[in-house]
Amino acid sequence: MPANLTQQYHKAEAAYRRAASPEEELECLQEMLRELPKHKGTDKLQAELKQKISKAKKDAQTAKSQKKGPSFRIPRQGAGRVAVIGGPNCGKSRLVGELTRANPPVAPYPFTTRELSPGMMPWEDVMVQLIDTPPITADVFDPNVLSVVRGADLVLLLVDMGSDDGIEQLQEVLDQFAESKTGLGVETYLDENDIGKAYTKTFLVFNKMDDAEAETRLELLREFVTTEFVELQISAEQPRGLDELKRAVYESLDVVRVYTKMPNKKEADYDRPFTVPRGGTLLDVAQLIHKDFAENFKHARVWGSEVHDGTTVKGDYVLHDKDVVELHI
Repeated sequence: MPANLTQQYHKAEAAYRRAASPEEELECLQEMLRELPKHKGTDKLQAELKQKISKAKKDAQTAKSQKKGPSFRIPRQGAGRVAVIGGPNCGKSRLVGELTRANPPVAPYPFTTRELSPGMMPWEDVMVQLIDTPPITADVFDPNVLSVVRGADLVLLLVDMGSDDGIEQLQEVLDQFAESKTGLGVETYLDENDIGKAYTKTFLVFNKMDDAEAETRLELLREFVTTEFVELQISAEQPRGLDELKRAVYESLDVVRVYTKMPNKKEADYDRPFTVPRGGTLLDVAQLIHKDFAENFKHARVWGSEVHDGTTVKGDYVLHDKDVVELHI
């Protein structure tokens, strides 16, 4: 029997994957259980959710009782969140600095970055949030990096192709994530066979490809390390390949841009589009504007590639890229 999971359930599931604390995980799991249709086709899923909730409650209680180090919470902004990770001195901060307006500390020695550092990457008329992270080694793995990766829409795993140590550093990063409940994947998903295990879509980015020995190191790397990640080659310092990287990042987010128009205005606001996941509806945009718009929504007029100009539609209308919408409440 099909589960027939609702849109509300899938939203709660997406929030669960992005949860940055045991308390948030617990809230999302409880919401998923509430939204789960109750019939024979969901008996197994109900049992799994109840098991996850039981574990999340224990984790939340443990988190409260333990004294932890400083936790860095960065609000989500823009069309999506991208975590930039890698080993020491692989060029993460240089890349974030080149792609955004941020000024993370950059130096030719390892462990320059000690805290999470966000920046906003412009792409056409939208912004994408990039987060620079402390380096990962076999002995050093900041738990805040796990939280950021788990809640990210995409991970850029940088590899230092300007050093003979790049291959070993890459393997150390892969090993650290393989042993955690947050994994690096070809796609973003929750592991149904491992409670609490979540994978985040990852691009493998070979940096410093301007180095004279980079191609030789790349051939050697492919002999010793096997992954199925999308691969990109760049040089953050030159710079080289950054436009292709920016395009790949934005396209991976798979969002659509939506422009809003006031009923008494002839032109839409083209400077600051809203972004929603592909397949999102008018009610999703209304919720982004204000919860009152979603609660009191009546109808909307839409100008776009899939409708006649000014067509009146309901809240379940599926949005397309560059639609102009005029909401009525």
